[in-house]
Amino acid sequence: MRRIRSGWISLLRGLLLPVAVAAVLLCFATAVESLDSGRVEEDMRQLEETLRRGCVACYAAEGMYPPDLEYLEEHYGIQIDETRYTVRYSAFAENLMPDITVLENTP
Repeated sequence: MRRIRSGWISLLRGLLLPVAVAAVLLCFATAVESLDSGRVEEDMRQLEETLRRGCVACYAAEGMYPPDLEYLEEHYGIQIDETRYTVRYSAFAENLMPDITVLENTP
């Protein structure tokens, strides 16, 4: 009787350990993926904010908003990683804030 119980206990230990390890690894992978997703969104938000600040700095210094992204990159040192992001920059007039949209490129 005792041998039967001991067999079940060792069998349960043999099954529970791999299942517990797999569950911990799954939780870890999910957390890393969630962090990566949040980082990408934060990077996009920061790029958009940097572009807006550059536009405001240009308007304050020159009395006009930049006509295009190249002007911002050339005169205000803003760098855009074009392999990661696509920026839609639409300037309507010199005295109106341009419409800026940052999108992530899909690999």
